[in-house]
Amino acid sequence: MSQNLSPKVRAGLSFRAITIGLFLAFMILPVVATALFSVSIRWDRSILPEGLTFDWWIKVTSERGFQRSLTNSLTISLSTVLASLALIAPTAFWVHTRVPRAKPLMEVLVILPFGFPAVVLALGLVRLYSPLPIAVVNTPAMLVAAYVVITLPFMYRAIMNGLEAIDTAALSNAARSLGANDVQIFLKVILPNIRGGLVSGSLLVFSAAFAEFALANLLVGTRLKTFPIYLVEFTRFDARQASALALISFSAAWLVSMALLSSSARRPSTRGSSATA
Repeated sequence: MSQNLSPKVRAGLSFRAITIGLFLAFMILPVVATALFSVSIRWDRSILPEGLTFDWWIKVTSERGFQRSLTNSLTISLSTVLASLALIAPTAFWVHTRVPRAKPLMEVLVILPFGFPAVVLALGLVRLYSPLPIAVVNTPAMLVAAYVVITLPFMYRAIMNGLEAIDTAALSNAARSLGANDVQIFLKVILPNIRGGLVSGSLLVFSAAFAEFALANLLVGTRLKTFPIYLVEFTRFDARQASALALISFSAAWLVSMALLSSSARRPSTRGSSATA
């Protein structure tokens, strides 16, 4: 079949294959090199590793700090997801249904976190919460608040996309005609119909909070050692154990990405159910 293609078409296909191959090599080779380095006995005198061993993996995962930092990161990430859902989901619904003219303003506001360096955001939060009578500065609660801010675009856009995919006015009117109030409409009608957006936003927020280092280091530091902080500490004295930790972090992000893709693949059926409703 390829013999029937013109030279111009074959050249285009070859160029496309080379481009994709170079892109995959650019993305995959660093991961493969990190994985090989994490299981190598020695890799500084030749182009290939000198012997393979899982001792570095066993040593780094048996540390008490590994389990503690992993638990801290999971707790902070899940708390960030719950706080984002509780704050942003009703706000997005209110903007979408009651004040649609505020959508352009909200679009600008949700982009702002991308423009703030972590140092500026950390200093601003410290100055904002320092006068409060309760101790908030340098606590895990403050770190969760900071993560809610920087992950605002991911959660807001995912929820807004879900709201725009359904007929919120028809669903609300139908539920209201059956005696439901506004809270029941939001919790029992709207949220189930934007489940795909909620799941996608939650996974994005979780992965971003789990891998974040700068704010965690500036706001809580060693008082609550997260997994990225634990990883960076190992880079200072044992690169092979640090490589093993990096692979573990990459695997967690990869699993979250696969869950995100699976959620996106099931979204059409969710739309179908909403249309039926």
